[in-house]
Amino acid sequence: MSVSDLPTLNAFLNGLASVFLITGFVFIRRKMIPQHRAMMLAAFVTSGLFLISYLTYHFSAHLITRFQGEGLARTVYFAILISHSALAVAVPPMAIITLFRGLKMNVEKHRALARWTLPIWLYVSVTGVAVYFMLYHIYA
Repeated sequence: MSVSDLPTLNAFLNGLASVFLITGFVFIRRKMIPQHRAMMLAAFVTSGLFLISYLTYHFSAHLITRFQGEGLARTVYFAILISHSALAVAVPPMAIITLFRGLKMNVEKHRALARWTLPIWLYVSVTGVAVYFMLYHIYA
């Protein structure tokens, strides 16, 4: 695997994190706490691997891939990219605090923050995949 393969790996890791997040949500709604915990830990580890891969790519590749779409597609792309990037900054601290509260079984505080963390984290993961496809496959 070369550095140029990392965007594909990053999209895969984002997609996988999304699956873990949704599955974890389903488990907690069914009160399946050990399964919920396993999925959320898997999502956290997967997102951590994504972050390492993303930073590796951007600090070593020095490659800039410019969006090739025009008109409405360009507007949509940048709207998604800007919202994705802004919210992505919030995910690591929110995820760490939410995870810590859950592992400590501080249920009320965990639940209060998780109501915000899950949708933001899921949005960032899904839009990361969308940005990848728009940048490398749809408008490449």
